[in-house]
Amino acid sequence: MNLLSSARIMKHIFQYRLHWNERDTHYQYKIPGSPKFMGPRDAVKLIKDKETVIVCGIGGNQRISILSWALREVFEETHHPQNLTLITAAGLGGRGKVPGTLEEWAVEGLVSEVICSHFETYRAIMEMAEEGKLAVHCIPLGIMAALVKAAVKGEQSVTSTTGVGTFCDPRVDCGSEVFIPKRYSPDINNRFSKGLITVDGDKLRYQMPKIDVAMINAPAADAEGNIYIENCSTICESKEAALATKKNGGKVIVNIGKLIEKKPDQIFLTADQVDAIVYYPETEQTCSRRHDDPMLCLTDHFEGDVESGLETVRLMNKLGGITPKRSKSQMCIAEECADLMQQYVAPKSYVNIGIGLPELICDTLQKKGLLSNYTLFTEGGVIGGVPAPGMFFGAAVKPDKITSSPEVFELANERLEATVLGFLQIDSEGNVNASKRGEGALNYVGPGGFIDLSCAAKTVFFVGAWMAKGEVHTSHGVTEIKKRGIPKFVDKVEQITFSGQQALKAGQNVFYITDVGTFKLTNEGMTLIKIREGIDLQKDILDYSPMKIIVPH
Repeated sequence: MNLLSSARIMKHIFQYRLHWNERDTHYQYKIPGSPKFMGPRDAVKLIKDKETVIVCGIGGNQRISILSWALREVFEETHHPQNLTLITAAGLGGRGKVPGTLEEWAVEGLVSEVICSHFETYRAIMEMAEEGKLAVHCIPLGIMAALVKAAVKGEQSVTSTTGVGTFCDPRVDCGSEVFIPKRYSPDINNRFSKGLITVDGDKLRYQMPKIDVAMINAPAADAEGNIYIENCSTICESKEAALATKKNGGKVIVNIGKLIEKKPDQIFLTADQVDAIVYYPETEQTCSRRHDDPMLCLTDHFEGDVESGLETVRLMNKLGGITPKRSKSQMCIAEECADLMQQYVAPKSYVNIGIGLPELICDTLQKKGLLSNYTLFTEGGVIGGVPAPGMFFGAAVKPDKITSSPEVFELANERLEATVLGFLQIDSEGNVNASKRGEGALNYVGPGGFIDLSCAAKTVFFVGAWMAKGEVHTSHGVTEIKKRGIPKFVDKVEQITFSGQQALKAGQNVFYITDVGTFKLTNEGMTLIKIREGIDLQKDILDYSPMKIIVPH
């Protein structure tokens, strides 16, 4: 990237941070003879007390910022709507820092229940849960996508083997009920007295309440009220949510950033499938980029090369303070994972790459010239290209196709060859905790699509550090533990997000790649198959870890 391009991006991020909390919730754009077009405050007044509202999007993509601000203002002025149930399949928060996210809904009395798959970005909402001011239910992301699609046909539940043996399984742990305040009564909305997950034979039955309101971010509309998605970065479950809502006789509210001429062959939602359209020029395609000035590298008709798009995304993340510095030891983990992928994953296979350290595997595959060997996809419904890291998670650079979340999870269930995921803890049975950092709501992460993808993949690669808060240095191929930390490989994990027992039953290949060595799950247990040069087997691994380890002779 040349200096001029870098300077433009730096200026853009500076301007964005300077103005990111500015808004005009009284903005009005109306079209004579088309009552669907209205201002944000009028749109949110369509929402009634105790209704169930679904908001679509993932990460920094498809935020309905002006509607969230308007809803908060209207509630603070009128105390209505009250006790909403908020369904948001993926994380759309701002970690308590970024304005205009769904954390604007974190006002006591506005929301009484939240149903989601991933909570790490919802700091303000989880603070309310910690204080006993709302209930939190967790359902895996892929299952939530399936539930929304099922709702289009009027169905309120789905059955699946996904989640069996994990915390979602009421026989194992809490099921959907992650945080239910002691003073909380399910009679508030009279919906969740038994949770959202029950046992149904050898499967689990997942359910979701009927959707009353769908709130969607889309790029554009025409004067008739038809909705378009050209230049979107994701669409997630937007269409399914709209159709499910209409099936229930509910209301569909669409926040757009552009007005265009009618294009009959490109209509995403027809005017009769929409109840309210809020045109607001500042509406974003993705984090910091408006629909009228989109990041083309995240669209499916980007004409530039992948590298230039990745440079843009990386620089924006760096300037936003999102990108962590990666150590040589972490680079070695990525190298080992890439090598194992070459051995176990056939070319042209579908592969999913998770968030965090797994993103480094994309960089490694690219440097090795191996990225084109695989078709990558994201939970947001984006197929091909390179998954975008950081605040753009869910989108991809130069994707081949942008489809819906339900469709991409169906693809995963049918054809996913491998997934690369991070972890918090791993235990003697090969179980993985990727959802719970510790006690309390603020330490609850949630699985996102982790459970769906780890259940669907034929081969699973878990990548991460051997210890927490320790120091492992690698230099010239030799690894040394400089400071001992807290073991991440334990006898029993705090919460099961991946079941080793179920994986063995399913015949999956499961690898655990760390900065001291690599393990494989076998019928005998957690088997050490590789140790890094410089690491002492007895002192650094066997004596240190509470996990039962099998060392082949």
